[in-house]
Formats: sequence, C-alpha cells, structure tokens
Amino acid sequence: MRAMRFEAVGKPLHLQECPTPVPDTMQVLVKVSACAVCRTDLHVVDGELAEPKLPLIPGHEIIGHIAALGPGVKDFVLGERVGIAWLGWSCGRCDFCRRGEENLCPSARFTGYQLDGGFATHVLADARYVFALPAGYSDQEAAPLMCAGLIGYRSLKMAGSGTRLGLYGFGAAAHIAIQVARSRGQEVYAFVRPGDKAAQSFAREMGAVWAQGSDEPAPVALDAAIVFAPVGALVPMALRAVRPGGRVICGGIHMSDIPGFPYAILWGERSVTSVANLTRADAEEFLALAGQIKIRTHTIAYRLDEANAALDDLRCGRVNGAAVLLP
Repeated sequence: MRAMRFEAVGKPLHLQECPTPVPDTMQVLVKVSACAVCRTDLHVVDGELAEPKLPLIPGHEIIGHIAALGPGVKDFVLGERVGIAWLGWSCGRCDFCRRGEENLCPSARFTGYQLDGGFATHVLADARYVFALPAGYSDQEAAPLMCAGLIGYRSLKMAGSGTRLGLYGFGAAAHIAIQVARSRGQEVYAFVRPGDKAAQSFAREMGAVWAQGSDEPAPVALDAAIVFAPVGALVPMALRAVRPGGRVICGGIHMSDIPGFPYAILWGERSVTSVANLTRADAEEFLALAGQIKIRTHTIAYRLDEANAALDDLRCGRVNGAAVLLP
C-alpha cells in the first residue's frame, strides 16, 4: 500500500510504500477511494492536538470498499462500499459506553490520530465503527459526510429546533449543516472571516438569509449559534447574538482560549456546550437522513501525493467546501 506519513510537527507528510495490513478479529481492511481533509487533521499535523501516535497516517473522512474481512465479521461483504469516521474504537465496558455515549469513552481511539487513517490506499478499521452508505453520492461527494457532516449533525441536535440559527465559520461542516437546517425550516445566519467576500457569497449560495463578517452583530436575536471556527473569541460574540434561553454550541475538537466575558451575556439561561466526537447512533441517523435529502457537498479533488498542498490550502482559507484526496 501507499500512504502519506506524518512523523513530526513542522515536517511535511511524505509518501511511503509499506506492507498492506491484515485484518485481525472484528476488523476489516478497506481499499480507500476518497478521504476528505478535515481541520482536525490540521490540528494534528500543526501540533495543536498533541498526543498522536507517531509515525501516523492522518485522515478520518474515509470512503472505500471492503477488501478483506477479519475473523468474526459478519455484517459486511467483500466489495461493499463503506464509510469510516473519527471515532474508531471504544472499550464497550465503561459507564459511558454502556449508556451509548461511547464518544466520551476515556479509552477511545480515533482514526487518523491514535489509529492510522485514510491518507492512504488502504486502511484497517474496527468493524463496529464502519458504516454502510446511502446511494446517490459519488465517493468524492460522500467523503465530507463522514466528519463534517456528522459533527455538523450532532451540533445541530444540540442546538435544538429554534427558528433562527447562527453559524460561525463557514467551512466544510457548516456548508453541510446549513442544508440540514434548511430542510427542517430553519433560517440560517452565517458569520465568516471578516473581509472574506467569497465565503459570504458561498454561504448565501448555500441558503443563508444573511452572511457577513464574524465581527458584525447579528441582525436578529438568534435561538442558537454553532461555532465551527476554532476561535475562542467567537464564543462571547455568539453569546451576545443569542436570545435569553439561547444555546451556543462549540463544534470543534480544538479551539483557542475563550477570553473572559461579563456574566451578563451568559445570564438569562443562555448556555455554552461543546460537541465531543460522535456516536454510532449519530452516524446511523445522519447517513439515513442523507439518503432522504440530497446533500450537495462542494469538494476540491487532490491526488494522494498532494496531501500537503490540500492541508496548506485549508490552513490558508483557500477551500470553500471540502478538500478530498483521491488515492
């Protein structure tokens, strides 16, 4: 197999040939056909998520086909198209796992972080965390569903069903979340990087009723806001934008420090909460929904050996939608 390996912060990923792994009990080997590039991958290679296994193959928005089945796997067949997401293993025994909150399992392992991921031609996966995919999406179109879509969906569930929803940061997750929100009748207000006219236009094209810089006040009181951008300073701004009783959801796995803010903008039963990873139930619900409503994912294709360029384009804000590696 071929893979883009990450060995140290500050060094580019490099292409290597290595032995194709053999699946163990309850594992599957997947031949990768597409892997989207997530901001979490940036947090890993830039050293902001500081506990990766090294060397590491990044990537956790994976689409591929079953190439081999380990002992005990009965739910998949050779050649079946599947998706693999960020949460790649949990213990199944702790209180969190028994409550269906495996996203909070203290022993959890994550694809492209503690487990080798999809910046490769092949990847091993725990069969419990491999998902059947809806029809109607190409491999390239489906790849962003596996993290941007899933985290956006979990964030939307936490935000509730209020009419007016704000999205801070309009990247891969937001461009999918807005489509789900609109399908259930919500108005979406997009807050983008100040001065980024292309992102404003993209948000309006995707259905935002209003799109301006994140330094602008909301034009109406919001029922909820989701902060997708990893910028802690946006949390007080979102609190000021939501009505009493409103919710602010922090949708990223990493965020810069949240600055101090007056209690007055939290008072009135406003709340701030984070989204941690995802559960298998989230994946099953969202992928079923994606089979019912056609989600348009905007993607830019890169070859596997162009992974460093894809990461840099994402880092510099040159990607509207999602970058996708095609091995």
